[in-house]
Amino acid sequence: MKNLTIIEHPLVKRDLTLLRDRRTPSNQFRAILRRTSTLMAYEVTRQLPLKRVSVSTPLERTKGYVVSQPVVLVPILRAGLGLVGGFVEMIPDARVGHIGLYRDEESLKPVDYYFKVPRNLKHALVLLLDPMLATGGSGVAAVSYLKEKGAMKIFYVSLVAAPEGVRAMQRAHPDIHIYTCSLDRGLNEKGYILPGLGDAGDRIFGTE
Repeated sequence: MKNLTIIEHPLVKRDLTLLRDRRTPSNQFRAILRRTSTLMAYEVTRQLPLKRVSVSTPLERTKGYVVSQPVVLVPILRAGLGLVGGFVEMIPDARVGHIGLYRDEESLKPVDYYFKVPRNLKHALVLLLDPMLATGGSGVAAVSYLKEKGAMKIFYVSLVAAPEGVRAMQRAHPDIHIYTCSLDRGLNEKGYILPGLGDAGDRIFGTE
């Protein structure tokens, strides 16, 4: 599939197995998710542009680098919050916005209830964070909102994705690059990813 990167790092595969396991309690799920998101951040930001700078070591002046493009993290509430910690650890100067969406259980369509993002998104790399790309409805809506606010470069970052969600995103927003740790088999009749990991929000916050 175009514009799709599957993160194949061995430690990510190990942690994803633990996150899938129904026996993993919420406190461990949160800790593993934070660790996994740190590894994901490393892969997702591989192409960030750099600018050369001069710094003084204890012995002499030398050349180094700083990131030249601002990064904005936008988790889709509430499950996306579980990915923020690891990304902030790797990109401590990133700004953070929030998009509140939930999926109507009957129609499976996204319903928005909150939208707050930093200004001046035009020149930033915007990382839209959501553990699951299932039907794609929420993700497609969130990308549309961000584009309306001026975002030009958006990466969609998820733990697991269904082919249906990837296709929906590619149809609606063919310019968006998707990063995920696994392209799973598909969706069940309720729109949950199979094999998936259950409801990520419930597992993060212990509300199962």
